Amino acid sequence: MENNQIKLISLLKDKTRLEKKLDELVYGSIEVRESQGNKYIYVHYREDGLRYTKYVDRYSDDLYNVIVKNNIEAKQIKKEIRKLNKKLKVLDYTESVLSKQVQLNIDFARRHLAETIYKQALLEGIATTYMDTETILQGGKVNNMTPDDVMKIINLKHAWEFILNSNVVSSPTNYALLCEVNNQVAKGFYFNAGKIRSVPVSIGGTSWKPEIPIESVVKEELQDILRSDLESIDKSIELLLYVMKKQVFIDGNKRTAVIFANHLLIANGKGLITIPTDIIPEYRTLLLNYYEATDMESIKQFLKEKCFAKI
Repeated sequence: MENNQIKLISLLKDKTRLEKKLDELVYGSIEVRESQGNKYIYVHYREDGLRYTKYVDRYSDDLYNVIVKNNIEAKQIKKEIRKLNKKLKVLDYTESVLSKQVQLNIDFARRHLAETIYKQALLEGIATTYMDTETILQGGKVNNMTPDDVMKIINLKHAWEFILNSNVVSSPTNYALLCEVNNQVAKGFYFNAGKIRSVPVSIGGTSWKPEIPIESVVKEELQDILRSDLESIDKSIELLLYVMKKQVFIDGNKRTAVIFANHLLIANGKGLITIPTDIIPEYRTLLLNYYEATDMESIKQFLKEKCFAKI
């Protein structure tokens, strides 16, 4: 069962990557239309059984040849996706139809993605501005940030795009998903990104140190939270705080925890949890108190009242 969950997340990751690549391609049956002495390229394609027509640009031989090349690539990508779907079927995975509320939640998260990632970046002490964050997310270059900080923002983008894919939204919020989120967040910084921590760590601002996590215990404790009778928002907050305090991974636990908790919220169409920039100092103080077990409830109330956005 456990191995199947890991395989499932890996297959969904591959499918998400291919679908994104396919979505970025301009491909389809090519039509050249003439108007007032100018030529224009349109493409015809099918999606979900429906036929669409899309204007591309003014005609040029180079553009025409690019679309021809894209058609060959798109055909190969679709073939690979079909193979993945067969493997997913073997694991009894069926792509469920998302409710309107969940679809609205996904759209809401995507519309606020730059803002959400900017907030997470500041929370991690990354020296960025909202404008620089937007530029990075759009594939642009910035000159006043370190390569590591830029990579952290790019990794956050990839992790969010992963959990916002409809296939992943439909999959369970579980340990395998948690590991994949951390793999996306910490990729390129640690060779064991996505693997449970096996060495001691310390946390800035406190002498308290988390114990080295045990995989079987982490899985059991996560399941206890997920199976509880709590409301989705309370369950998400419990997941978020658990991953942060447990320090499951060597790095990126706070970023991982926020994205992981939001997967559960989004899958239930309940909203988003983000930490507003103007209350980060208060949040950090409450988090340290939570780590040290001097105040377990204040941060839960804080997250629910000040960091939770309903749809």
